[in-house]
Amino acid sequence: QLSCLVKVVTLQGIPKDLDSYPKELLLFLSPADYAATGSCMQFFANVGEANLDVLPRDSSQRKELLLEALACLKVPGTQVSEEDAEVLGHLVCDLGGQYIRSSAGSLLKHLSHCDSFLPEQEEAIRSVISSDNTTFGPPVVWSALTLNELSGLIAVFDHSILQRIPK
Repeated sequence: QLSCLVKVVTLQGIPKDLDSYPKELLLFLSPADYAATGSCMQFFANVGEANLDVLPRDSSQRKELLLEALACLKVPGTQVSEEDAEVLGHLVCDLGGQYIRSSAGSLLKHLSHCDSFLPEQEEAIRSVISSDNTTFGPPVVWSALTLNELSGLIAVFDHSILQRIPK
């Protein structure tokens, strides 16, 4: 339905008020289509707010959006900064394990909002937390506030991480 709606909305060209439409419509456009109304960074910030589950996780369209977003943000290699993660929004949930490892703890807060993880992502999250090299510090110094911020990741924690968290 959204795909058809995009075709109708863009029949006369890209509307200037595109930002007033549901963010999910942007999933069916490219940054080049959006260029007339804003920058690629603005486009991906809006895409990051959309419900990405409109597209299947393994769809080529969703994978292409992530690749285009990383190119737009000029992400060097596999290291995503806190600022880039803010722009990526929900697209962070599609980053592979190498991105999670390379970005150390800068993605943890954003990843905690994801609904599910692939096994490779879960392993990378555990690896980052076990390294104790995060803005949250090692699990032995975590508080209830820390656990609240990372609540979406708790299911990924293994026994070695859980036992280090203070009661």
